[in-house]
Amino acid sequence: MKTIDEVQQEIVDEFGVFDDWLDKYSFIIEEGNALKPLDDKYKTPENLIEGCQSRVWLQTTYRDGRLYFQADSDAVIVKGLLALVLRVFNGRTPDEIINADLHFMEEIGLTKHLSPTRANGLLAVIKQIRFYAIAYKAKEESTQSAS
Repeated sequence: MKTIDEVQQEIVDEFGVFDDWLDKYSFIIEEGNALKPLDDKYKTPENLIEGCQSRVWLQTTYRDGRLYFQADSDAVIVKGLLALVLRVFNGRTPDEIINADLHFMEEIGLTKHLSPTRANGLLAVIKQIRFYAIAYKAKEESTQSAS
């Protein structure tokens, strides 16, 4: 499995092919279209991310010491952004997620081209992913110390 930094560099390289933001947005939309739709049973208030302008759901599974995420949104650009973030974080250990330096968004210029509300929503998703990582790490440590 590639490291978080390797996946981020891959994303940066993919965006480097495009000269303008119209093409980059088209690529983001394609990434979102390729994201497996979230089953309706996971589109619950508990999985809804607060702070997003559009509706965003994030479902988490913890298996064999790693976190797996599924996400969906009712907005096509947001769904594409989710796909990029999930590429970086899916299948990682809690420590990898907690300690990750997420820099690809800055490197591809995404932070400059998102509306403030969309940027805040994306940060809310990342914050929630990190929160899950911290929670599962704490749960794992308490289970280990109890045995």
